[in-house]
Amino acid sequence: MNAIVLMSDPKVAAVPLIESGERLVDVRPGGRLLVDTRKQDQADAFAHLREGVLERLLTAQTMLPADIRLLFVEGYRPPSLQREYFEKYAGRLRAANPGWSSHEIHSAASRYVSPPDIAPHSAGAAVDLTLADADGHELDLGTRMNADPEESAGACYTHAPDISEEARANRKLLGTVLTAAGLVNYPTEWWHWSFGDRYWALLTGRPAALYGPKELDSRN
Repeated sequence: MNAIVLMSDPKVAAVPLIESGERLVDVRPGGRLLVDTRKQDQADAFAHLREGVLERLLTAQTMLPADIRLLFVEGYRPPSLQREYFEKYAGRLRAANPGWSSHEIHSAASRYVSPPDIAPHSAGAAVDLTLADADGHELDLGTRMNADPEESAGACYTHAPDISEEARANRKLLGTVLTAAGLVNYPTEWWHWSFGDRYWALLTGRPAALYGPKELDSRN
């Protein structure tokens, strides 16, 4: 297995950004994607993505068997909320591991929450999603979505060995269609996929990222 590149790796932050200016769009109109509301916020920010990411999700949807659908859970996350998530999780790790250095805390936190300055969600480039059956019931992918490494004993890692054959097959199906559509996975989170961000650019050998942190407002 190849070594996992974490979001905190300096190589990620070093990727240049050439902002495309693409809009953030609401993924819900037309019912083209199945959208879960567990992460819904007051501004409905969660249901937005850059246009290019949404197009690729819709392409991936067409590759799935007729009785299986992508279940969209969270897309865009405002930079302020991303920072709140990161600092909260880092605080939990700090409390549980008082001997760890600031660098160790930052690196460990980035397994589960991206550092705010390079976070794909805040660029509208990342999506947390899973698979559902025709009735909208989630399929078994081995852990609940957003299970952290401590809670899941590492089973949240995409290629974790200690999951059922059914969960492994479902992860493979999800990965196959999303990879074919041009997205990349963050290997510590089976549900996290992105396109156009710094992490995507690094993994695919692109010279620059297309999407940087963005605010959701009337100019989108």
